[in-house]
Amino acid sequence: MTTLFTADHEWINIEDHAAAVVGITQHAQEALGDVVFVELPEVGRTYAKGEVAGVVESVKAAADLYMPIDGEVVAVNAALKDEPALANTDPLGNGWFFKLRVADMAQFEQLMDAPAYDALLKTL
Repeated sequence: MTTLFTADHEWINIEDHAAAVVGITQHAQEALGDVVFVELPEVGRTYAKGEVAGVVESVKAAADLYMPIDGEVVAVNAALKDEPALANTDPLGNGWFFKLRVADMAQFEQLMDAPAYDALLKTL
């Protein structure tokens, strides 16, 4: 499994040649503060890279969740509806947001690996 990152502070785990899991990064959840509500994307809907796929609301602010690559949402993390704080306590694990069927594997080349994402964070 390979984890890549976006400049919008989402992570994406490539599970195999056609499946991936998406969530928000440690940095994103720290910047947002305590997450109190999550609006997840619609299962079965196809989204384009960069399209708003959901919303994360915290005690500080609301932030859009962007689709990191083109794909169809095949599952959402229903546990986040009942316990949105999972996005804070385990953002890279049980706090995942959705799974998708990847439409274009070549788009992964446009994302950042961990060292590149760490370098981005140092510029903020």
